[in-house]
Amino acid sequence: MNTSTQQLVKIPCLDLKGQHALIKKEVFELFEQVYDQTAFSGGPFVESFEKQFSEYTKVSYTVGVSNGTTALHLAMLALGIGPGDEVILPANTFIATVWGVSHVGATPVFVDCDAHTWEIDAAAIEAKITPKTKAIAGVHLYGQPFDIDAVMSICKKYNIYLLEDAAQAQGARYKGTTVGGFGEMACFSFYPGKNLGACGEAGGITTNNEQYAAHLRSLRNHGSVVRYYHDEIGYNYRMGGLEGASLQVKMRYLEQWNNRRRSIAKEYLSKITNPNVKMQHQPSWADSVFHLFVITVENRDAFIKHLNALEIYPALHYPVPCHLQKAYSYLGHKVGDFPNSEYLAAHCVSLPMYAELTDEMVQRVIDAVNAYQI
Repeated sequence: MNTSTQQLVKIPCLDLKGQHALIKKEVFELFEQVYDQTAFSGGPFVESFEKQFSEYTKVSYTVGVSNGTTALHLAMLALGIGPGDEVILPANTFIATVWGVSHVGATPVFVDCDAHTWEIDAAAIEAKITPKTKAIAGVHLYGQPFDIDAVMSICKKYNIYLLEDAAQAQGARYKGTTVGGFGEMACFSFYPGKNLGACGEAGGITTNNEQYAAHLRSLRNHGSVVRYYHDEIGYNYRMGGLEGASLQVKMRYLEQWNNRRRSIAKEYLSKITNPNVKMQHQPSWADSVFHLFVITVENRDAFIKHLNALEIYPALHYPVPCHLQKAYSYLGHKVGDFPNSEYLAAHCVSLPMYAELTDEMVQRVIDAVNAYQI
């Protein structure tokens, strides 16, 4: 392998410039319409995107909000979850999953991840259920669906809610069905770096329940249905018009981009043969959109240094599991409580993954990973 870096183009973990160069003209044309109509907060461009996303995910309703975190917050409120209630969720997820629980005053109850899929371990859930348990928040981590049937059967057995955290999984499929309509609600992030990312901050909640949808629309708009009349304490969590417009344009490309990510992942999965590297297991029922391509490796610092020397710059998702975050020290967790999540946090590395990676760049990453020696 040629280790000379003089002529090598840097390969970051994520680069959004190529995507936005491709669609700039379409986005700016729609931005002009937003500007001409001064539809900057909510309004017709958000409504058009909501309809578009509902059709794509095959659900009845999409409620656009300001970001993925506020989506999780409002979903908890709409489910009636509050102080004294408990919500079960995985220890290995981005912290925003837990904020949704905490922002309504409920208590997060963590479970470990499966050692192979790295998704919530359904077999560990029942031991955590108490009379206070109101919901399970499953996360489609890295763009790969968790075992929905296994978790849903537990929800039905104990009469508790299922919430999908689909922040990383726009377009992912479970047993052939697009995620977003399995639980009472699903929460999406449209942060710029997501597979479907706005030009700005945005999020959304999908549901097949008309009452939930109506309640969510009120909550995001100061608890108001009729202007200046406020039926409950609400929030200013509206999606912006420019964000809605940019998402409309990007929806036209989402399947193309997701399929390119799947193609890159297929190359990684089949051609990375280094025995020191472990990759996320892909069950037959999970059709991931590979928002992230995460591996684990011993001596992570040395591995990253090796890649950096070859002008490849991976990232970490996520180096501290939720139960060991300082914000949740009050729960009394310690190292060793969730060993699979802790191992993943200590050894995870996210390889470059975005639709604009060229075949040559993908091969460079594969060659570099295979060349690493402990």
